[in-house]
Amino acid sequence: MAEGQDGYFDSSTDSLRVEPIYESFLCPLSKQVMRDPVTIESGATFEREAILKWFNDNGSGGRRLVCPVTNKELSSTELNPSIALRNTIDEWMHRNEAAKLDVARKSLTSDCSEGDILQALEYVAEICQRSRSSRHLVRKVGLISLITDLLKNSSPKVRQKALGSLRFVAKNDNDNKNEIAAGDNIRTIVKFLNHGHSQEKEQAVSLLYELSEYKPLSEKIGSVSGAILILVGLSSSKVENLLTVDRAEKTLENLESCEKNVRQMAENGRLQPLLRLLLEGSSDTQLSMAAHLGELVLSNDVKVLVAQTAGSTLVNIMKSGNREAREAALKALNQISSYDTSAKILIEAGILPPLITDLFTVGSNQLPMRLKEVSATILANIVASGASFESVPLDHNRQNLVSEEIVHNLLHLISNTGPAIECKLLQVLVGLTTSATTVQSIVDAIKSSGATVSLIQFVEAPQREVRLASIKLLNNISPFMGQELAEAFRGNFSQLSSLVRVIADNNGISEEQAAAAGLIADLPPQDSVLTRRLLQDGAFSTIITKVTMVRQGDIRGGRFVNPFLEGLVRVVSRITFILDDDPDIIAVARDYNLTPLFTDLLQMNGLDTVQIVSATALENLSRQSKLLTRIVPAPNPGFCFSIFPCLSQKSVATGACRVHVGICSARESFCLLEGKAVEKLVACLDHNNEKVVEAALAALSTLLEDGVDIEQGVMVLCDAEGVNPILEVLCENRNEALRQRAVWAVERILRIDEIAYEISGNQNVGTALVEAFRHGDSRTRQIAERALKHVDKLPNFSGIFSKMGAA
Repeated sequence: MAEGQDGYFDSSTDSLRVEPIYESFLCPLSKQVMRDPVTIESGATFEREAILKWFNDNGSGGRRLVCPVTNKELSSTELNPSIALRNTIDEWMHRNEAAKLDVARKSLTSDCSEGDILQALEYVAEICQRSRSSRHLVRKVGLISLITDLLKNSSPKVRQKALGSLRFVAKNDNDNKNEIAAGDNIRTIVKFLNHGHSQEKEQAVSLLYELSEYKPLSEKIGSVSGAILILVGLSSSKVENLLTVDRAEKTLENLESCEKNVRQMAENGRLQPLLRLLLEGSSDTQLSMAAHLGELVLSNDVKVLVAQTAGSTLVNIMKSGNREAREAALKALNQISSYDTSAKILIEAGILPPLITDLFTVGSNQLPMRLKEVSATILANIVASGASFESVPLDHNRQNLVSEEIVHNLLHLISNTGPAIECKLLQVLVGLTTSATTVQSIVDAIKSSGATVSLIQFVEAPQREVRLASIKLLNNISPFMGQELAEAFRGNFSQLSSLVRVIADNNGISEEQAAAAGLIADLPPQDSVLTRRLLQDGAFSTIITKVTMVRQGDIRGGRFVNPFLEGLVRVVSRITFILDDDPDIIAVARDYNLTPLFTDLLQMNGLDTVQIVSATALENLSRQSKLLTRIVPAPNPGFCFSIFPCLSQKSVATGACRVHVGICSARESFCLLEGKAVEKLVACLDHNNEKVVEAALAALSTLLEDGVDIEQGVMVLCDAEGVNPILEVLCENRNEALRQRAVWAVERILRIDEIAYEISGNQNVGTALVEAFRHGDSRTRQIAERALKHVDKLPNFSGIFSKMGAA
């Protein structure tokens, strides 16, 4: 008998004390138990593969072949199968395997050492690699359940070896796979994927791969909580070893045979299997996949992927599928369209025509309202993407989304559906009016449809989303429809009051509040009826309080704080547009102490609109100062001055305003000088925004108007270092409106001889005045002429223009 081993298990298994190997079973060349013994001419027997290799290695170069055992020369290389020996070896091996498996079973069932258990597992793995019958034998003797019990052993080595052994037990044997998967064994195996050591993880995922090769087990593996999520993570891991990653990927590919697993994969970010079934599956499968897609929460990148891969398919289902299929497609498209990039891809896939058809179709073929709501939501998403809709035809008449008839239909649908669809369609119009290229088309359609009043009614809607969409829409169109909106609000003051209540809300600063403030701000400022109604509602008190709180940082509103503040300031400024000959409104302006308020707001650097509105409001207030200043008698000039009036100078009462020649204050007469506004307005003349400069210059110009002491007004500007900035505005010649204002102000300033003399040497000022004289309108040319005369630049033109003036 031989003391060696067979070729299928190592020496570690010798301690199992089984029938020894007979010498005749061993190949003289390989020293391994023969599986296909053959006899050669010399009578010696070898493993077929081994002797063929010997012949090949030793018969080259014309050398004569000899028997490797007897050294006898061979005249033939014929091989004769030794069937009797092969059968004897097979019988021996079967006895040997049975005996060893019995010993292994006892090692796994008794209280053996870790070493004995590992040795038994090693043999089981080796024997299972020999043949299918060996694996069948392992199952027959009850080893599978014993090995699966070891998966919960306390020794990591035993657990790892058990996983590895089971992989060989399972290979190409579905009965064994079923037994391995019995009970909660798959759950136990899955736990190793998440909590096991690196080697345990590798063995566990390899075992799962073997089990997943058997299709009936795919659903069972996928049903284990977290299994697919963990496998998806492993398949995309950058830190696991390549074998683990590869086995996880191949396991997932096997699990794709079950639709439930495909849906789970999609939920965990592996979307390609679902998309493949959506594109290639049966109609029932497509319906199932589309329905599930509509239930998923997708990242933006995935939305783009889905739109690119399956957008056209979903649009086709929406157009031609049955009711159930269309519903599934609509819900999926609703998900995908919620990201700008993917929404634009859907436009290219042709989503708009069927979408509009679904919304506008009435009668027996119309969609249920719940699906029209989904269609409206998709349309709102599509419009919010910012795509260009003028070039996307909706029908054979080449109508597009901003065509008058389409907008009329949208407006009609808004007025005849429930809040959910109303909200989404209002959002559609919000999106279309947000774009500078489409807003005018929408405004024209609203005007031609007479829908202004019906749109305004939604500002009183109890549903916040409907109210928000309505206010945003009205805010968008208010710059184009201010007068029409004002008339509608005058017809129902309660809607204006509703906007005030929105603004008054004290829960931070919302988008709704910013839109409401902007909407009221865009109504014609000279409309005294609306302004008085706002007064009646206490709007100005509320708004001024809000302005102060924002200014002091007591209210924080994130991205809406600036538009909200701009709107509030514009609303407050309405008071200053209706001051003329109205004591009640003047009293209101005094009560709210508007001059210091707007003076303070001039310093809101970075908020150009606030500065423009504040300067304009100060201009309006300042124009009232000469009418509101309290005139007091001038002091007695005295005897000498009464005899020689040429010696007297203009006298001003003690404490009187230099410019308005009366008793002034910021609160009572809105005086810029008393309100410390002059310096702040001068600072605005250096602003980059031309509109800020123009508004500040207009306010300062009220100190130089007829009806005030112009000379003192100029002196006030000198004291505030404002003359040179005004001259610079003139020289810069940024636009015609600024030039006209600057020419007017400079002419007034040059009426002071000392200043005129000093400026006469400034070539830049002279050139700017000449340019205004040459290229300005008739009024500006006349004013420029007077200014040039002040600096002696036009000595010969007075007669010409006096005649023109007389004419």
